[in-house]
Amino acid sequence: MIGLGKMGANMTERLLKGGHRVVAYDRDPAPVETAAALGASPSNSMGDLVSKLRPPRAVWVMVPAGDPTESVVNALADKLSPGDTAIDGGNSNFKDSMRRAALLKERGVYFVDVGTSGGVWGLTEGYSMMVGGETDVVESLRPIFETLAPGPEKGWGHVGPSGAGHFVKMVHNGIEYGLMQAYAEGFEIMRAREDFNLDLHHIAQIWRYGSVVRSWLLDLTAVALSEDQDLPDIRGWVEDSGEGRWTVAEAINEDVPAPVITLSLLMRLVSRQEKSYAAKLLAAMRNQFGGHAVLEEKGQDG
Repeated sequence: MIGLGKMGANMTERLLKGGHRVVAYDRDPAPVETAAALGASPSNSMGDLVSKLRPPRAVWVMVPAGDPTESVVNALADKLSPGDTAIDGGNSNFKDSMRRAALLKERGVYFVDVGTSGGVWGLTEGYSMMVGGETDVVESLRPIFETLAPGPEKGWGHVGPSGAGHFVKMVHNGIEYGLMQAYAEGFEIMRAREDFNLDLHHIAQIWRYGSVVRSWLLDLTAVALSEDQDLPDIRGWVEDSGEGRWTVAEAINEDVPAPVITLSLLMRLVSRQEKSYAAKLLAAMRNQFGGHAVLEEKGQDG
């Protein structure tokens, strides 16, 4: 395992509990020491990690998408031998995964892209994995996937050739954007009806059982609302990992209408504007054509 951030560390622990031998490496020695205490074999470099694995090797890379993954895969390309496999379990762009697979294939090294969902809960709940790569190679790695998944025959599967795993995970995250936005809007509508004094946590708990909108996201929403439904310590600034953007771009590229996913992405961008110039201009236009009132910025003279 290369990359012992929270998710990589949890996956390492789950594999160890499943009886697998794991060699662990991270640039930060602290998580390597933690993994060693759980039973992993520590290594102090990628070369050291590769030397401690018996051929044919399977090296799981769990580092941030983009340059970090590019750097690690390129380094592995010089260290792995024909018949070895590099597995990318991060959120890489599927086009990069296709390119990396072709690069490694020239050296006789296999590449498997695994779109991984489960976050910090994967250690206890298992990970959902969408796997791309050659059929025989994926099948040889079955014991790993069966251990990491919620069950041997559920929560994971081979979805297609190299790139397909990360493509399906990209779309998965795009759908996630839409679901999250719908929940957020619905709860805001209920919160706005002040005369009903609705207990949003109680409502989330009701919907969790029997409702057609029940889901794990709703379960997590209920947890978030459990202490204070006004969420006083959370700023309404929402990051995006990039996969929502890639999903929208691919929808446009394939001429597939995806208005819900697209608007949910744009709403994340809206969340980052403390003061929206577009909103100011809208108010000004309404004032010009209809004489509608405008609110002055706080702190202005007069």
